[in-house]
Amino acid sequence: MIPYGRQDVRDSDIEAVIEILRSDFLTQGPAVPEFEELVARRVGAAHAIAVNSATSALHVACLALELGANDVLWTVPNTFVASANCGRYCGASVDFVDIDPHTGNMDVGALRSRLIEANKVGRVPKVVVPVHFAGQPPEQELIWELAQHYGFKVLEDASHAIGASHQGEAVGNCRWSDITVFSFHPVKIITTGEGGMALTNDPVLAERMGTLRLHGITREPQLLVCAPSDRPTPPQWYYEQQMLGYNYRMTDIHAALGKSQLTRLDEYVDRRNSLALRYNELLEGFSLSLPVVLPENRSAFHLYVVHLAGASPAKHQRIFEALRARGIGVNVHYLPVHLQPYYRALGFQEGQFPVTEKHAVSAMSLPLFTSLTDGQQDKVANDLREVLGD
Repeated sequence: MIPYGRQDVRDSDIEAVIEILRSDFLTQGPAVPEFEELVARRVGAAHAIAVNSATSALHVACLALELGANDVLWTVPNTFVASANCGRYCGASVDFVDIDPHTGNMDVGALRSRLIEANKVGRVPKVVVPVHFAGQPPEQELIWELAQHYGFKVLEDASHAIGASHQGEAVGNCRWSDITVFSFHPVKIITTGEGGMALTNDPVLAERMGTLRLHGITREPQLLVCAPSDRPTPPQWYYEQQMLGYNYRMTDIHAALGKSQLTRLDEYVDRRNSLALRYNELLEGFSLSLPVVLPENRSAFHLYVVHLAGASPAKHQRIFEALRARGIGVNVHYLPVHLQPYYRALGFQEGQFPVTEKHAVSAMSLPLFTSLTDGQQDKVANDLREVLGD
């Protein structure tokens, strides 16, 4: 089976992890802050908070933005469920904005229209979560302009997009957002095994997220509020839980792998873009729509998503199963979040977000990963041609 995605782990990565296993710290040592500093410097953000998954990063980001039970979070339905669930974790209501049919990202025109109507009834979202689908940035600066006008916070779910850029600026620098989140899951651009990171230029948000990932506990002397009054300085063993937090820490083991992988980020993104261009050549003339990358963007190409011409649910399933039977590990990104049973129970229905629903019936992710060979890619294209009958 040629998988749709897979990690690329080399001897240098293994040695980096072994070095940590032989050290004094497996967690809460120097590797995590070093990894945070390297990523922050790489993308041009002031602060980076490493956690055990991108889902955890989305959660602490929403908490740091003070999303609560009387608030609303908007995201796209064409995403993994975590982009919406982070709002529900905070007790907030969740709603969706449909996507641009060409990019799969949030449709800014639809967002603008929804905001006009929401403003009339006093229900403007507190947080909007644009997703960088397949590794391509959304129209971040336009979303940011709307945020300044309507007063919502922008939380970029860039789980697919470390190494991508928009208008020549690195995704993650938070120029057009309050917080950006990366994922380091094994099928993403670089991996820590499991892991995520939240980036921000706001020191207050960074402090909150750092405390939330560690049970809500702080040891920083300047932040203590109940330190013993009978001592000139708090004892070294003293700490305070100041909020209800979580055990979302990244370990030094995971951070060591991330540090090693980060050295190859440019190589990985270059390779993925080269493979995408080669797919474009191999699939020319097929009864497919190929990925569209806007001229102002450089995609990280976490996914290479094609759309079947004249797709129906039956045709979609037939082609998917035929390719899987030939050892081509295609996948579908994504099943619409609003049609999941949990969200249907909240009142969402078919037909509410037609562009996303149409996308889901025709989308197919072809294998794309750094170590994909030309021979494997040729097999994907040849088998796809035979299955489509092109």
